[in-house]
Amino acid sequence: MRVIQAMAGATTGGAEEFFMRLVPALSQAGVDQAAIIRTHESRAQILHDAGVPTRQLRFGGPLDIVSRMAYRKAIAEADPDIVMTWMNRASGQCPKGKFVQVGRLGGFYDLKYYTGCDHLVGNTQGIVSYLVGQGWPMERAHYISNFVDTSYAVPVERSALQTPQGVPVMLALGRLHPNKAFDVLIEAMTDLPDVWLWLAGDGPLDEPLRRLAVDRGVDERIRFLGWRDDVGSLLAAADLLVCPSRHEPLGNVVLEAWARQVPIVAAASQGPSELIVDGETGLLAPVDDARALSRQIKCVLDDRDAAVKMTLRALDAYERDFSRDVIVGQFKTLFEEVTR
Repeated sequence: MRVIQAMAGATTGGAEEFFMRLVPALSQAGVDQAAIIRTHESRAQILHDAGVPTRQLRFGGPLDIVSRMAYRKAIAEADPDIVMTWMNRASGQCPKGKFVQVGRLGGFYDLKYYTGCDHLVGNTQGIVSYLVGQGWPMERAHYISNFVDTSYAVPVERSALQTPQGVPVMLALGRLHPNKAFDVLIEAMTDLPDVWLWLAGDGPLDEPLRRLAVDRGVDERIRFLGWRDDVGSLLAAADLLVCPSRHEPLGNVVLEAWARQVPIVAAASQGPSELIVDGETGLLAPVDDARALSRQIKCVLDDRDAAVKMTLRALDAYERDFSRDVIVGQFKTLFEEVTR
């Protein structure tokens, strides 16, 4: 069986990071693969080093005929059994062929880009329900979650981030976008006078969030870190992870926290509430409720014994349902089923 992995992703992003975990993991597990990606030299080198031949394309808009023709030619030359397409453009521009096209969705995307697919994979049960609700056949909609990087990470030195030793530090990760609700977390900090925040991410709300922090008088306790590639090291140094999102299909950060035994507090948006058992594997607060969010953060910081017990239960859940071996096995099973 030969699989083409086609990703027309951005320079940074959660789907792109998972692609770069899954494809080498599948290769290591014996899946014969090649990759077609939007031009990105470092990704291409990592894939090549993992034994995955990789073709880079521009994946431009409708007028980019060169990329479309190269995409078609690359697939024809590889003669795959499966083409797994990631993101709208790689899925919508995939040519028809004798192969099975499997589209992978990490959000509630417009299905007009996926009409050529034979099967769709959602990384949450909620996304699979959305697909079926949009008329996609249930027998061709599959749920397979993500897994996260669990390699050992050296904790970030607090002094490197101008953070005093001994103060409680919460970490928040994600694109600085309204969906992530970092404004709610900044509001919550007014009730957490001794707590510091590391906010790792970039996006259109960078300046508005900085202004809000100044307006609320909490800016001296916030470190805006920009996009970071050392999430494991940040988690190793933080006291808890906070996910205040208004809209979060999966909540990859939940799995990051679980795998590294870091307590998590999250808003009860779709993804985190699907994963977290409140009080057992994390704490949940209502969406857009800064006061409730701050109360849950205080619970974690004030009762460290209870927090440790939550992290141990969460680690069990991760290893049982979301570990690398589990998820790679589920994709291999899917590939066998759709080509049977």
